Amino acid sequence: MLPLTLALLLLSTAAFVLGRRRAFAVVEGETRLLHSQPGSYGQWVALWCALPSLAVVVAWWLLEPALIEWQTFAGAPAEVVELPPERRELFARDALALSAGEVTSSEPGPALRAAAGRIQRVEGLGQLSVGGLAAAVALMGLGWARGRIRPQLRARNHVEAVARTALAASSLVAILATVGIVLSLVFEAARFFALVPLGDFLFGLEWSPQTAIRADQVGSSGAFGAAPVFAGTLLITALAMAVAVPVGLLAAIFLSDYATPLTRAWVKPLLEILAGIPTVVYGFFAALSVGPLVRQLGERLGWEVSSESALAAGLVMGVMIIPFVSSLSDDVINAVPRSLREGSLGLGATKSETIRRVVLPAALPGIVGAVLLAISRAIGETMIVVMAAGLAANLSANPFEAVTTVTVQIVTLLVGDQEFDSAKTLAAFALGLALFLVTLGLNVVALVVVRRYREQYD
Repeated sequence: MLPLTLALLLLSTAAFVLGRRRAFAVVEGETRLLHSQPGSYGQWVALWCALPSLAVVVAWWLLEPALIEWQTFAGAPAEVVELPPERRELFARDALALSAGEVTSSEPGPALRAAAGRIQRVEGLGQLSVGGLAAAVALMGLGWARGRIRPQLRARNHVEAVARTALAASSLVAILATVGIVLSLVFEAARFFALVPLGDFLFGLEWSPQTAIRADQVGSSGAFGAAPVFAGTLLITALAMAVAVPVGLLAAIFLSDYATPLTRAWVKPLLEILAGIPTVVYGFFAALSVGPLVRQLGERLGWEVSSESALAAGLVMGVMIIPFVSSLSDDVINAVPRSLREGSLGLGATKSETIRRVVLPAALPGIVGAVLLAISRAIGETMIVVMAAGLAANLSANPFEAVTTVTVQIVTLLVGDQEFDSAKTLAAFALGLALFLVTLGLNVVALVVVRRYREQYD
């Protein structure tokens, strides 16, 4: 598909050039006689060249799986056609893999090789047909649109209408994706709560979702009290925010009001580099450096510290989140009108008093938004917790003990081959729904704070 994409891109570029030249030609260079700029006419012709051909490619992309499945079993022996659904699906996957030169699940037989050959013929013929049809449609669109160029043609309006439609479609995709995620969580969580009561899930004090295959095995019933998981999430998030909020906010105040331009030009990018470091690197740092350091320090003070602790994960996570607070808060503080600062200084307030009593209250909505974004980032972190805090679901507020979080448990429950009809697997969707509701609540709080204080400082 890459050669076809490049060919259509070149055709669209040529269509833009030809359309623009045609716009100049119809008015003999007097562009003031045109309704739109010459470039708008070129864009209009390019759209008529690209969109129909793109529709052909998308139609083939949608139809190809059905055609391949049909060809997989067309002419196959009766014993293959009459296979159970699971075996038919495995046969189709093996045929597709063999046609692509990949490894199959078993030694390919004559029927599988024949099916792979049919798939290769369909794919080859389809690519040739789609390529030729897409090129023909593109050329037809180019010729038709170029021939319709007139001085009175509202090319700009047509191009803007296509742009508005594309923007609306993009917004619709985002909305539908969100609705789909929410509905999937709700439906699967409802299946879980049909097996486990909601009260036991929210207020149960034991989390042990490892259900057994046979009823006579130990732990066959499982325990799905999520209170230890929620407590571990809140503990690590609180520790992370205790590091990130003060450090990030003070760094933002320094950068916006005290640092010289040269210092700001160096310090702010260095702070933002922290946000680009992969979380697995933070996890290694927490497990290999911070965790042992916390344990050694605790032993010197006579405290009992686990080798994997919430404190180590919280400290490192707080360092990771500092850029979210500092960078956003810095932008918000710089956006406070200069007149507020000058008015406060003119009335005799010191610089620190101006920051504390004028600038920070004026920037409070943005700072709250930055903090809530950082909290959401901390709640959703997984790798640091796995490597530094462990997987133990302990109901404890002791930062020196090993704990776990919601996201870690979701990953643990869905690792490996799982059947989505057991309480163990469905518990991941219940945890995901709870996490979604918490995030939604944080966003609602942020909106309330912003709306409450925005009117005061507008």
